[in-house]
Amino acid sequence: LESKELSLIEVVQSLGEFINDEDPSIRSKAVTYLSQVIGALPDATLSRQQVQVLCQFLCDRLEDGGALGGLRKLQGLGRFNQEMAIMAFRALVEHFQDLMLRPHSQRLQILGLLNDLMFKHRAALKSLGDEAIIGITDLVSGEKDPRSLMIIFSVLRVVTVEWSIGSHAEDLKTRLRDCVSASSLFAPFAFPQLIEKLDSTSPNVKKDVLQTIGACVSSYSLSVVSNYSATLWDSLKYEILNVQEEDLAEEALVALQAIATRLSKGLTSTNQTTHLARYIRPITTECNEQLREPQHKQAKPVGQILSALATSSTVALYLIVRAVVPPLITLYQDSGNIADQRALLEVLVQLYNAAVALDQTPGTSLSSTDNEHPLASFKDRFLDLFSQALMGTPAEEVASRVVALTGLLRLCQLHNYLRNNEIGMIVQYLDEIILTEDPAGRGEVRNEAIQALVDLSKLKPDLILEITFPAFMAKLPDQSTDEQTNYITTLEGLARLSVERSTSDTLIRRLLNKLEGVLQTDRSASYVQALLSTIDFVLSRRNLSEDPNLSSYHEKIVVALVRRAALASFGAGPQVLTEALTLEILGRLVGKIIGARDEHLRRSIALETYTLFTEEEAPFVPVLYRHHVPEKQRLTMILSAWVLAGVGTAAATLYALPHDDVDLEKLIDELTRLAVEETVPTIRQYILRQIALLVNRASPSDVDAAALSIMQDPLRAAQLDAGPAVDATPVVFWIAKAMLLRLSSIQEILDRVLSLLSDGRRGSASARGFGTLLASDELVSKTHGAVIRLLSKQRVFGICSSRIAAEFRVAKAPAKPNYLVALSGLLKHVPTDIMMMEIDTLIPLLLQSLDLPDQEVKAATIESLVGISQESPGAIEGHMSMLVGRLLQAAADPQENIVSVRYNALRCLQVFPGRIKENVLLPFRAAVVRGILPALDDPKRHVRKAAVDCRAVWLNIGEPDTED
Repeated sequence: LESKELSLIEVVQSLGEFINDEDPSIRSKAVTYLSQVIGALPDATLSRQQVQVLCQFLCDRLEDGGALGGLRKLQGLGRFNQEMAIMAFRALVEHFQDLMLRPHSQRLQILGLLNDLMFKHRAALKSLGDEAIIGITDLVSGEKDPRSLMIIFSVLRVVTVEWSIGSHAEDLKTRLRDCVSASSLFAPFAFPQLIEKLDSTSPNVKKDVLQTIGACVSSYSLSVVSNYSATLWDSLKYEILNVQEEDLAEEALVALQAIATRLSKGLTSTNQTTHLARYIRPITTECNEQLREPQHKQAKPVGQILSALATSSTVALYLIVRAVVPPLITLYQDSGNIADQRALLEVLVQLYNAAVALDQTPGTSLSSTDNEHPLASFKDRFLDLFSQALMGTPAEEVASRVVALTGLLRLCQLHNYLRNNEIGMIVQYLDEIILTEDPAGRGEVRNEAIQALVDLSKLKPDLILEITFPAFMAKLPDQSTDEQTNYITTLEGLARLSVERSTSDTLIRRLLNKLEGVLQTDRSASYVQALLSTIDFVLSRRNLSEDPNLSSYHEKIVVALVRRAALASFGAGPQVLTEALTLEILGRLVGKIIGARDEHLRRSIALETYTLFTEEEAPFVPVLYRHHVPEKQRLTMILSAWVLAGVGTAAATLYALPHDDVDLEKLIDELTRLAVEETVPTIRQYILRQIALLVNRASPSDVDAAALSIMQDPLRAAQLDAGPAVDATPVVFWIAKAMLLRLSSIQEILDRVLSLLSDGRRGSASARGFGTLLASDELVSKTHGAVIRLLSKQRVFGICSSRIAAEFRVAKAPAKPNYLVALSGLLKHVPTDIMMMEIDTLIPLLLQSLDLPDQEVKAATIESLVGISQESPGAIEGHMSMLVGRLLQAAADPQENIVSVRYNALRCLQVFPGRIKENVLLPFRAAVVRGILPALDDPKRHVRKAAVDCRAVWLNIGEPDTED
């Protein structure tokens, strides 16, 4: 063959009768003969086609002995390609069941061929993906011979380390952990090595080891876990008592708890000879030693250890309480140091935390041992101890009082632990803290007291109603007062307490009664506003549409209070209901209640949008179609706006009001007139919102043509003459907003509003109007039936930003600031991800906006730059020379720049390091560090802090990294 005197086909033909013999042994000898011939040939003797033919032939004859040797020789040839490797691998997998039944010598050849393929043709096998993984698994399954296992381990190393299988490392670690924890027989090998690996300097290795220990003790037999429990405690305690990484300490606590849980399984006896008792005894002994110096840094982890163990079972809690609590009480009594006492109280609270956790665990009872409640004998002692620490400790010792308050709350949370009168006493303590302590000081204790009452209201709502509510209501004045501290704190507490329906129902009823009495006196409006705000807060936390008291709220708040406010505007009611802020709060409350009514009722309510439930009652007359209306009467348009918002799409029924010949277009024309003539900003804003709601919620075919006409000439629609004091620009932008939100006539609308920027008389006002287009609005919202398309902001911003950039370049100098102000108005209300789509267009304009004197524009611009720096730092790298100087100037001068400008400028500068390459920032380091110095003396504390943080990160630029 080598000298070409004989061809390969002649050799194969000469073996024909033997290869096809019926005797398997003869066929095997023939294939072996051919394989040995191939093996003796030099590598270059066979052509690629011959190698291909032989590979196919040997794969077909794999069941005959000898083919494996030939395939191993072929795969080593340079002309054996990836397709042939895949062919050979699939042949192995196809015949693996028969091959695995062969003697070890032949199985070793199979694994040898697999190893050869993995060594020389790894990429080909990897390309098969799951097919290769499953095939390799089938080929190596069940092998026990050490020589074969050596090959298998080499193959598996490649598969697990180099190939992408499943969830990668985490998946492998989890499965390995399952293997190690599968049998107690592994304990003598697993625990010593795991404990040894706790000395590793790698936090990740330690975390894996701690999780594996937890898995092992959860599945190993009770006797095995008990044998290793003391050794494990000695190793695990170091991670907790000398904490270096918080997450490692938590994992160690979980492992300690797992040991206690395993040893507690099925245990009801508190006998000291049990496995659990022997495990806990040395732990409690060491914890008692540590607590002799409670201010030492290990006192806190001691409490965590005891809590973790006590949470494992009722028996564990009993054993720990019996061993730890008596000496702890003695230490507390002997200590005269408040800090020491606080540290000891914290340990007690940790034990009660464990007791509460056990008490709330389904199927667990704290009285399920052969003893009474583990903490029963200490109840009175702890009640006195915590009460004295809360009420007897000086007010400035906030931390100690908070710990004591938490302890009292835990006593109350234990089921059937305290009697009702004892819980009532604690409620009185909390009431006293909230109502009598100075709210002007640090309010941490007071806030904790309110939260404790909130928690207790879920457990004992009757006590809150019987004790807290009367005490709080008694503190509320019966008439309006200018001294807000007399009632703000009380109302805040009441509002936060009203979590449960029973308490909130009672609160609303009592507040409405109190409001009625206050309105009779008709003095300062601030108290009325506070009462209405509290009612609004409580109702906002409830599902009003399913509230059984909704009809009552409608009658007492919507109908009664709105009617009184309407009549008061004509002097026939309490004048506190004619103030703008009072009407806004009442309107917000009215909108919530109306929005919760069903469709039929909202239609009837819509008829009252401008009559305000007065039923033609003298002396009220709606504002519409009247001229020279007094301000107090015009303020009722605030309530009309909220009623209109609340009724949602049911508002279509009001279009025939207030006259039979009035339709939607005429109503919008009238509102346009009122908005243009209005001189009070608040009233004008609510009229504009009504226009936007009507335009947005109406069918485009009914309103769009009229709306576009108003945008072109609002004064004609309002039947007003143009004049220097007449500005109809806000009407244009609110109608534009209403239509853009539902993506109607986008191009036509944007053409109109963008054309206003170059208007010499209205350009400045129009520029500010762009902030309205994309701003979220409380009334024009989906909650109130507004149509808001998902991509409305993205579409509008994309068109506007490119048009503004293009028109800015050709605009006359006096008009250029208008385009920058318009852009800043849009940017304030656009998410960063939308803004990033137009980043190349925006950057030059933003840099020029920083030079404008308008502080609001400058603040919005810098805020946008912060977002760009975080999301796309590369976009501003080329502009650093212009940007740094402007930001330093904005950060440094409190006389020229408002607080938000100074603060945002420092934030922006602070973002650069870490986001932008150091070689870009390094030339500016000295200038920035020096330029920030004036901001360190800023009159505002948060600005000074921002300056310190900013200067620190810039000082680190260019410094070499150092390790602790």
